[in-house]
Amino acid sequence: MTSLPPLNALRAFDAAGRCLNFRIASEEIGVTQGAVAQQVRLLEDHLGLKLFERLPKGLAFTEAGRRYHGRVAEAFAGLRAATQDLRPGPERVLISVTPTFAAKWLIPNLPGFSESHPQIDLCILSTEKLSRFHGDGIDLAIRQGSPPFGAAIDAVMLFRQEIIAVAAPGFAPDPITPQVLAGLPKLHDAHDHWGAFLQMLGIQDTSGRGLQLNQTALALDAAIAGQGVALVSRFLAAHDISAGRLVQVSPQFLEEDKAFFLLAHRQQDRKQAVEIVWNWLLELADPEPSSRPWISRPRPASVR
Repeated sequence: MTSLPPLNALRAFDAAGRCLNFRIASEEIGVTQGAVAQQVRLLEDHLGLKLFERLPKGLAFTEAGRRYHGRVAEAFAGLRAATQDLRPGPERVLISVTPTFAAKWLIPNLPGFSESHPQIDLCILSTEKLSRFHGDGIDLAIRQGSPPFGAAIDAVMLFRQEIIAVAAPGFAPDPITPQVLAGLPKLHDAHDHWGAFLQMLGIQDTSGRGLQLNQTALALDAAIAGQGVALVSRFLAAHDISAGRLVQVSPQFLEEDKAFFLLAHRQQDRKQAVEIVWNWLLELADPEPSSRPWISRPRPASVR
């Protein structure tokens, strides 16, 4: 061990060799620029070799310094990897969801998951675009649609769609008649269920007013702000209703064919963290098993 150079000197040389600048290396390892330069000189004295050419605006390797730095950097990388193996970080699961699902359902439910599973980092990719399991590196996806989804996809229904009318407390009279509802300001999202909803009630839109929004989450926020009545899936409005920010203004609801499905690429040995997230989502979904039919092979109810 006496033939080894001092560890601090090797550490300073490793940082200086990656940055080729004593000042930047000092910022990286948290010491002064003079300390880095001194440690490198100590290493050069220990080895009896010049490792850097000092230039006006930085450093340049000598031939010996370049060869030595490659081996030193490799050794430090091995030490970091060995330490990481002893203290592994949280497992990462990437889930792709629409912005509305993320904002109005997934994020409000995350505190419970983080408390129960601190060993898993759940990463959310919020996008309206279709995600690719391999190309985008995602583990799970939640999308609105209808089967079939393809032979390579495991899919299970999370929520049926029951479209309800919601508004800020006190915005609409209680009780409300279909005729009064038809005359209130309406919030239209990209799905725009108002025509079908009013047709179900047997009346026509008489207000001629309405704010146009491209996402359901925005329609919900506008409803909370008292700007009109929004039509949304019951489960997406549930958190705001329970918090008293919204109320269901009419008892009627519109059933839609397309439901929300949990999707994953079919494989034999899916990592345990993905299985845990999969089963957590199922536990929070529609409580009636009959309303969550399997579209592919069933999965276990829990992971041990």
